Amino acid sequence: MEWFDHWSIERRVLVGFGLVFAGIVVISAISYRNTIILIENSQLDTKSHELVQLLGSVEDTLGAAESSHRRYLVTGDESYLSSYRTVVERMPEYLRYLRGLTNEGGQQQNLVATLEQLITRQLETEAKSIAQRKKHGYEGVRHLALSGAGKNEIDEIRRRMTELDTVEQRALQTRVAQSAGSTHNTIALLGLGALLQLVLLASVYFLIHHDVTGRRRVAKELRSRGELLQAANKELEAFSYSVSHDLRAPLRHIDGYAALLSKAAGDTLNDKARRYLETISGSAKQMGQLIDDLLVFSRMGRQDMLHTTVSLDQLIKTVLHDLRLDLQGRAISWTMHPLPNVSGDPAMLRQVFVNLISNALKFTATRPEAKIEIGVATQGPTDVEVFVRDNGVGFDMQYVDKLFGVFQRLHRNDEFEGTGIGLANVRRIIHRHGGRTRAEGGVDQGATFYFSLPLARSLS
Repeated sequence: MEWFDHWSIERRVLVGFGLVFAGIVVISAISYRNTIILIENSQLDTKSHELVQLLGSVEDTLGAAESSHRRYLVTGDESYLSSYRTVVERMPEYLRYLRGLTNEGGQQQNLVATLEQLITRQLETEAKSIAQRKKHGYEGVRHLALSGAGKNEIDEIRRRMTELDTVEQRALQTRVAQSAGSTHNTIALLGLGALLQLVLLASVYFLIHHDVTGRRRVAKELRSRGELLQAANKELEAFSYSVSHDLRAPLRHIDGYAALLSKAAGDTLNDKARRYLETISGSAKQMGQLIDDLLVFSRMGRQDMLHTTVSLDQLIKTVLHDLRLDLQGRAISWTMHPLPNVSGDPAMLRQVFVNLISNALKFTATRPEAKIEIGVATQGPTDVEVFVRDNGVGFDMQYVDKLFGVFQRLHRNDEFEGTGIGLANVRRIIHRHGGRTRAEGGVDQGATFYFSLPLARSLS
């Protein structure tokens, strides 16, 4: 049952209702078949009762005809022949009706065929005796009047009728037993089906209830952990802000006293000592820049976002204007593609382009001519993916996952200065806008940074 444990609640519920539906279909099919059997047996039972009644009527009619026939033979009174003639006229209809009631059983049909022959022979015998009575009078039919014309045929007819009645009664009892069994089976099957469906529905309810309870428990636990994490993040941000703020004064002291010492000692310091002081001062300034970047990164996670329409083309023009000092003395080939308007926070998105363009300028510093391209990679109905590409030193793709981490740098500080927070800040800002970030590059083949943003909604 391990495979069942891996099923989703939706799949379990679907299978449960599928089993319920399959059970309903099977029960309905069997119930329909049993109902058809009951209807067919009911129709056959009706025919059996009609057959038994018809046999009784035929027997009574033949008896009345034989009695009238005998009275005529004795008395010669023609009035006795009226009932006899009526029986003779109606007998073909009785026999046809009898055949229609026994058209499904071979044994009954054989008995009916024998009855037809016997009845026909009896009526013929009686017709001959009537003709003989008319021709020779009473003396010519004395023996027939006393014993009865066609006595053997009448006895055989009665015996065949009894046999046919017995066969029909036996078939009737068999069908009654079959109908009763079918009815019991249908009732039992319906009860079993109802029980099975209740069990399946109860199981589905249990699964849904268990899943909902589990999800509520997980949601409650996640909410509790989220609150704890949010509180821990606030404490961590407050701590980092406090530590960073408190570190500013010692760093200023280190830088300041290193400058005072260099000025006071003057020419008494040798080159080695002066280099030590410059290293101390440079490290203090770098530490100060690192603290400033860390404070910006911390504030970026707490800062409220402003959702408005931002023109990326205008935003890039502003960023390039602010970076004009970094562009002096550089041979740079710019390729600017038209960019759409997006929805977001202008200040945060400005920080994204400042970081990416600054990186492109920094890592193309070793190139005779820097080539920087900004454009749209893909654009969908709701978002757009923008790229910033350069022909700088690039990076090894096996370390691409480290690019957007805090304090993660792929180059030594003596090659390219930096704190390793800029790209982490880019990812945080883009994620807060609901977008994605990724990078592609190669060693000494340049780098391309991609990020997606939601498109601004049209007013039309």
